[in-house]
Amino acid sequence: MERQGIDQQGIVSRVTTGMRVVDVAGRDVGTVDLVQRGDPHAVTVQAPTADPGGSLDELIEAASTEEPDVPADLAARLLRTGYLKVSTDLVPTGAVYVLADQIATVTDREVLLSALTADLPAED
Repeated sequence: MERQGIDQQGIVSRVTTGMRVVDVAGRDVGTVDLVQRGDPHAVTVQAPTADPGGSLDELIEAASTEEPDVPADLAARLLRTGYLKVSTDLVPTGAVYVLADQIATVTDREVLLSALTADLPAED
């Protein structure tokens, strides 16, 4: 299992923003917006805490910059394994996340997935 984690990090490190993402069925998912290498020591994700003296704008900005924008249990898994955030028109929120283990291969121009678009978690 440790070897698999190393392989996944090698694959993730070959991905760059702007690359095209294609699912296992050949469907164009979108383009890579963010690449995050995994941290095997990431265990939990804490929600941002508001400073009682902070303005509402500051609170909104702090909340909107937190990645990945998914439920905490999935966020912890994404942070441990590494992930891609993909901009897409296929979901209402405009982005989906790809876990490192859902990447089949990376070419010079695109990321080929081992999963279907429907299996990719959408941004909250």
